[in-house]
Amino acid sequence: MSRAAELPGRRGGRIIAIDGPAASGKSSTAQAVARALGYAHLDSGALYRGVTLVGVRHGGVTPGAPLDANRLLLEAERRGLALHYDGTGYGVYLAGEPADEAIRTPEVTALVSAVSALPEVRAWVNDRLRALPFAGQSVVVDGRDIGTVVFPEADLKVYLTASPRTRAERRLKQRGSKAVVAADLDRETAALAARDQADSSRAVAPLRMAADAVALDGTDLTFEEQVAEIVRLARGRVGG
Repeated sequence: MSRAAELPGRRGGRIIAIDGPAASGKSSTAQAVARALGYAHLDSGALYRGVTLVGVRHGGVTPGAPLDANRLLLEAERRGLALHYDGTGYGVYLAGEPADEAIRTPEVTALVSAVSALPEVRAWVNDRLRALPFAGQSVVVDGRDIGTVVFPEADLKVYLTASPRTRAERRLKQRGSKAVVAADLDRETAALAARDQADSSRAVAPLRMAADAVALDGTDLTFEEQVAEIVRLARGRVGG
């Protein structure tokens, strides 16, 4: 059985919060920023995907079916769903085994928005996210409500975005499209715009920029420039 390494750390870890809409590059950017700063990367969306995976496998979660938050969370506890440090960041583990590949399947992706909108699920996930930096580990956390709900006391908050079309092109390339077809790009752009609207208007933890966040538009930035700017801001804010 695979086991994650225990991470020693000092109390009162620093927190860098990176929020933004879907396909804005939050996770890959947060990973690179964490490496540059010597922090651990914490992907909040991975744990929501983990709950969704448990629901798909054991909790009766199917497209269009009513969701039972209590059943989902009981199954998550029963199956040992947790975040463990893996050397550079926190990965999702299920029954003691890494599940990062399993949580990225199209089936989970199609259902995670509905699962993550459940207030009980959000409270359960947030409790587990908050425990990590307060145990002493400095983290770069990405998500959609990190700076507004999960860690409003974060040392630095960045709201990362890009135009819907730029994000759509990046998403298609992530899926392996070597040549982006205009019709596919139009469909993906529309899908992301709809996702933005849904995330921004939902009743529970809507997507919005924290009042004290730094807005960073990556439309015309390279990935390296985007990372370098956040590292610069972090070093100016928290040192290191």
